[in-house]
Amino acid sequence: MTSPTQSPVWHPFTQHALYDDFPTIVRAEGAFLYTDDGRRILDAIASWWVVTHGHCHPNIVRAIQDEAARLSQIIFAGQTHPAAEEVAERLIGLSPKGLSHVFFSDSGSTCVEVAIKMALGYWRHTGAPRERIVVMEHSYHGDTIGTMSVGARGVFNAAYEPLLFSVDCIPFPAAGKEQDTLDALERACRNRPAALIVEPLVLGAGGMLMYSPQTLKEMRRICTEADVLFIADEVMTGWGRTGTLFACEQAGITPDIVCYSKGITGGALPLAVTLCTRSIFDAHYSTDRTKTFYHSSSYTANPVACAAALANLKMWDDSAVRTRIDALCTMQERALETFRDDPRFTNVRRCGTITALDLKVEDAGYLADITPRLWAYFNEHDLLIRPLGNTIYVMPPYCVTQGDIDRIYAAIGEAANLRA
Repeated sequence: MTSPTQSPVWHPFTQHALYDDFPTIVRAEGAFLYTDDGRRILDAIASWWVVTHGHCHPNIVRAIQDEAARLSQIIFAGQTHPAAEEVAERLIGLSPKGLSHVFFSDSGSTCVEVAIKMALGYWRHTGAPRERIVVMEHSYHGDTIGTMSVGARGVFNAAYEPLLFSVDCIPFPAAGKEQDTLDALERACRNRPAALIVEPLVLGAGGMLMYSPQTLKEMRRICTEADVLFIADEVMTGWGRTGTLFACEQAGITPDIVCYSKGITGGALPLAVTLCTRSIFDAHYSTDRTKTFYHSSSYTANPVACAAALANLKMWDDSAVRTRIDALCTMQERALETFRDDPRFTNVRRCGTITALDLKVEDAGYLADITPRLWAYFNEHDLLIRPLGNTIYVMPPYCVTQGDIDRIYAAIGEAANLRA
């Protein structure tokens, strides 16, 4: 099949044979995107889960402008700058106690890749090399080779299977089957793997699957007792999405390694960090240069991105931010009530500010036939909602109003009739 003459841009996670008419966004403010032809689109998924306080928040915009005029880029190997130092200090202060060092990168995929390399380096440099990684069924951790390897195998990465390394997989802790997951983890840990990596409380791209803080706490306990490193991928779940600043707080645990990205700059610029405990850092700390942590990108700790992150971090000192999150949790829960007994839907669920519900269709899954029709329907109604197959989820910026929420769920109710 030959593609028609069109824009030279190749969009991510987009089948251009099905989608060929993209809105052109020319500006954004708060919870809305504005197109070149005058449309006002309500962003119900925080532009792929990155926008927290709202688009173009003035505090973050000012910080970017000021830093860009002062320091736009430096090499971060052998140099530092004030914004990076303050971001690191504040992150340590906000994160679960026991994390001590911050490694900067530039995306969710890369900060998870860094975490995997940290874990393997730790065991190699302490004289007990381990190679296996334990993962959770249905998980998604990114699109680099390492992160695809520790994610679910399927449509996302089938074409690249020859490049991927093998892992040990435990089942998702579905309601009522949590013990099966814990038992499988205990068995996997007997083989002395390097680490377990999980998305805490919510599996994002895998279908917004949710599990309890108690299960997360038990997984951490098993890893601690077995001397297996515990990696928490909070790329999506961080920055208030699950109702607390970080999901691990709800389980009262500190990972050995944790990954943050997406909302770290409030959604303004790409930035990511991988935090670790002192023992992980110390395993790489040596006069032996072969133990150096060999990872970087050209834009590691870019000053402008760090300035945006710093402005975002300062906003979390304001109790009004957490009050807005609490209010959004309440609005989301109320909005779901009319769907819990709706026979068109199943598995209606919420974790913090995130809601999800599965439309009942015969071909459920990421490649469900209804997905393009749902996407088109929401687009026609000026809503940015991007279903995961037959799973419709809502994860808006924290500045949305009750009216915005009502509009989103009214459209979801109407879109369900597309099944016919």
